Amino acid sequence: MADQRSEDRDTAASPAALALRWEEPPEGPVLVILDQTRLPAEEVELVCTDVPVLVEAIRSLAVRGAPLLGIAGAYGVALAAARGFDVDEAAESLAHARPTAVNLGYGVRRAAVAYHAAAKAGADAEGAAAAALAEARALHREDAEASERMAAHGLALLDELLPAGGYRLLTHCNTGALVSGGEGTALAVAAAVHRAGQLRRLWVDETRPLLQGARLTAYEAGRAGMAYTLLTDNAAGSLFAAGEVDAVLIGADRIAADGSVANKVGSYPLAVLARYHHVPFVVVAPTSTVDLGTADGASIEIEQRPGHEVTDITVPYAPAAGAQAGTGIPVAPLGTQAYNPAFDVTPPELVTALVTEAGVVSPLTGDGIAELCARSRSGNGMLPE
Repeated sequence: MADQRSEDRDTAASPAALALRWEEPPEGPVLVILDQTRLPAEEVELVCTDVPVLVEAIRSLAVRGAPLLGIAGAYGVALAAARGFDVDEAAESLAHARPTAVNLGYGVRRAAVAYHAAAKAGADAEGAAAAALAEARALHREDAEASERMAAHGLALLDELLPAGGYRLLTHCNTGALVSGGEGTALAVAAAVHRAGQLRRLWVDETRPLLQGARLTAYEAGRAGMAYTLLTDNAAGSLFAAGEVDAVLIGADRIAADGSVANKVGSYPLAVLARYHHVPFVVVAPTSTVDLGTADGASIEIEQRPGHEVTDITVPYAPAAGAQAGTGIPVAPLGTQAYNPAFDVTPPELVTALVTEAGVVSPLTGDGIAELCARSRSGNGMLPE
């Protein structure tokens, strides 16, 4: 078992916590991640010295969010290579740590391909490991750049859709710097709106049962100085009915070839509400989240989470890496069965627009997705292999 340790962060060090970074101390390279299960109570870093620790961090949601999972997967391959572990075994373990977010497998694949290409070209083990690390760093950099472009495209779209300004935006789950190499996806757009002086209110769904909105989006919004209000997921309908929502912004974990969007469970009901109340429903995601190999929404594998996350009032965080998240006070009768999918799927006809770093697709159709893929030059796995 690899060594693990936690380190308290200086909470005043920066306005946004650094979610993930590569370090090379004398004892060997490590991947340092901000443990998101501990937020907002404390900022604690986990130091991953091998792939099993990273896999557990992914499964326990210590590191999460589609773009960041891709980056973590790529660095995980580089970590295995640098420490002399079996790269193919590590890649297989990482790629299947969570099934729905397509970025994870994409990041793993990029780093593994770079490693094997270097080895095939005659590089020694150290050189091949360096190639995997360079690819991971390139992906990290590309995601930060994509985040910046998505924010600009999203701001321009909102200006077009809602020229009066003063936006009241509703968001679900967490889509900020904690899920990205940059400012994030949907929350990056909200941040751009805020900097432009046009954010009247950010409505933040709690996002049950694990409260990524309450714990993480509220944490990021508060640190950025946004005017935000937290609400329970089932209160969103009353906000729509009262005319208090101008647009919905969400991220995505996988977008199928027909434009179906898998995102944190609770997204689909928001899309239905938005359509009924004639409110724009906007998905913000990098092109690496588009999976042409998945034909439609019905083909997306939906991760099923443990039932105790629903039947128990959980502690706000797991006390250490590898600890069982979700332990707490039971609120349902003993033996109660729980339905706890991590994601739901929104059909493309309910999506007003998809915002990517390569531009905006509206309406969201299979043809539109295909055109986006054709003009994308990011080399991020959108095109068939």
